[in-house]
Amino acid sequence: MNEHATKAVGEVPTNQVTGTLFADDHKMRAQAWFAELRDRLCGRLEDLEDDAEAQDLNRDFAPAKFERTSWERDGGGGGTMAVLREGRVFEKAGVNISTVHGEFSEEFRGRIPGAVKDPRFWAAGVSVVIHPRSPLVPIAHMNTRMIVTTQGWFGGGGDLTPVFPNDAETARFHAAFQAACDKHGDDFYPRFKKWCDEYFYLPHRGEMRGVGGIFYDNHWTGDWEADFAFTQDVGSAFVQVYPDIARDKMNLPWTPEEKQAQRVKRGRYVEFNLLYDRGTIFGLKTGGHVEAILMSLPPDVAWP
Repeated sequence: MNEHATKAVGEVPTNQVTGTLFADDHKMRAQAWFAELRDRLCGRLEDLEDDAEAQDLNRDFAPAKFERTSWERDGGGGGTMAVLREGRVFEKAGVNISTVHGEFSEEFRGRIPGAVKDPRFWAAGVSVVIHPRSPLVPIAHMNTRMIVTTQGWFGGGGDLTPVFPNDAETARFHAAFQAACDKHGDDFYPRFKKWCDEYFYLPHRGEMRGVGGIFYDNHWTGDWEADFAFTQDVGSAFVQVYPDIARDKMNLPWTPEEKQAQRVKRGRYVEFNLLYDRGTIFGLKTGGHVEAILMSLPPDVAWP
């Protein structure tokens, strides 16, 4: 377990399964907010689709809308996939929400804080992955979640994966998350930025997946309202900054060589998500909806 996770969880005695800390009201509020964030982001991305100029490179594609598909989990709970496909700005964008509950398998419970003592769990969250049509618009990821075992915590973050990194764009993205972090703790941004750099790393290639952002997990300070507010600010920061970054570049022309470079970069995305991503592993190990879990995979990929 990452050292930061241990510090965040701490030694606060809890038993969220019986509702003494993360009460049903907390779960309902978190679940409702994840859905609200989904709606806000889908609306902003659809606005970009509507506003994009028709050019030779995207003329065959009309502005697209998100299509929503609900699913149920056999062990308890379910979720809704919201996926935009073959749009003028985005080849594929997914903004999924889920609320699931049940018991961890004996194989998996040792990897989740508090699950050895009692294998029951509850988890809700929103998960976002955006694959633009233009190779000049960066790939993006964001998620926020709340998990309850015999302990309880929040996790999440967002990161940017440009094909062609731009220092000003990177600084703009990071500044949005730093502003969200600084409202809650002087050490939040440097700590969670470092965590992101270490987490979104491809050890077999010796490179980061992108230009970073923030990442946090097992975040519990002992104050549910404060931790929930922080998680809300993280999600809202992404909803504000990423569509603005995409708008700045969505009408710029690109070359076939740049498009091929995007396909190769997407390959790095596939490698990380299938080999290392905790969210992917958690979803598959807890009987989640396979299509929703693998929504993060891009529609067109290449390996050199």
